[in-house]
Amino acid sequence: MNELELKYGCNPNQKPSRIFMKDGAQLPITVLCGRPGYINFLDALNGWQLVKELKEATGLPAAASFKHVSPAGAAVGLPLSDVLKKIYWVDDMGELSSLACAYARARGADRMSSFGDFIALSDVCDTDTARMIKREVSDGVIAPGFEPEALEILKSKKNGNYNVIAIDPDYRPDPIERKQVYGVVFEQGRNELNIDGELLKNVVTENKEIPEEAKRDLIISLITLKYTQSNSVCYVKDGQAIGIGAGQQSRVHCTRLAGNKADNWFLRQAPQVLSLPFADEIKRADRDNAIDVYISDDPMDVLEDGRWQKIFKEKPEIFTREAKREWLDQMTGVSLGSDAFFPFGDNIDRAYKSGVSYVAQPGGSVRDDQVIETCNKYGMAMAFTGIRLFHH
Repeated sequence: MNELELKYGCNPNQKPSRIFMKDGAQLPITVLCGRPGYINFLDALNGWQLVKELKEATGLPAAASFKHVSPAGAAVGLPLSDVLKKIYWVDDMGELSSLACAYARARGADRMSSFGDFIALSDVCDTDTARMIKREVSDGVIAPGFEPEALEILKSKKNGNYNVIAIDPDYRPDPIERKQVYGVVFEQGRNELNIDGELLKNVVTENKEIPEEAKRDLIISLITLKYTQSNSVCYVKDGQAIGIGAGQQSRVHCTRLAGNKADNWFLRQAPQVLSLPFADEIKRADRDNAIDVYISDDPMDVLEDGRWQKIFKEKPEIFTREAKREWLDQMTGVSLGSDAFFPFGDNIDRAYKSGVSYVAQPGGSVRDDQVIETCNKYGMAMAFTGIRLFHH
């Protein structure tokens, strides 16, 4: 198949719409179920590149949760603790495959942003992963293949209309890529940069120690940024992105946005949240929304009389600002990547509040000394990669 007609483009008024290979070659994808749209394919193909590179860099199965051409989460398949199983709503699923663990982590990093995601998997989709996908609100999945039982599970989703795409894992695109904007053709070499430990050798801070697990996490952050709309920063902990700030004009706004998401990820693990007495009939998505409000600065939106009775069996205590700060102060060992240099030390000040201990960024700002000094104040280790990772 050389081309595939789509229902419409980014919006219903944008017709005609299709994907195709200009050189007459076959498309590297096969639609096994559903009818993916224009944005679905943008998410699928960007997500596939991300998980493919994560697998190559770490040797572990990888998964990504994509929304509007940026990842809401990305992770490798490390085992889940009992606490993570609970906050990701998979504690009732028994033992999970490494690939399923990767998707649970990718989906669980920012469950509100992942609602209605497009999933990318580095490995053949197995039954464990398919069972997890079936119970989540999602638009589709791309993978290099699907086990027969897993495919049947996915085909039963959305009354048989769930988007399932198989991609040829051996496909290699042309080294030159092109796109049109306002009738003008843009052309550039593909970003084939190999992201590995070599980029982390130039440690410019007083603290030179970056443990192997932190190097892995910094590599995950940089690969994730390679496929995130710029400006962007990414916080990573224990093999998964825990906060991604994408598409902001100001870098400190990226750092704050991603830091707030990282904070929410950790706050979900606090005893006050784990013990919330939800009503039995409350669905997972509604629980996610309630938790997000409960840990926000406006908890009364779910705790005021007339509202909490619809969500909880009994009224929870307020999770105070002081109690949240006390819990967040326990988070350490977080890795932070940036797709371009930090222009001011305020980014590092904000990162420190979310437990960042390790930083990777290109360097090259006229205020590098200020940024390094701020890292030294907190005892952080920071590597200058010398490489920018803008993506648009």
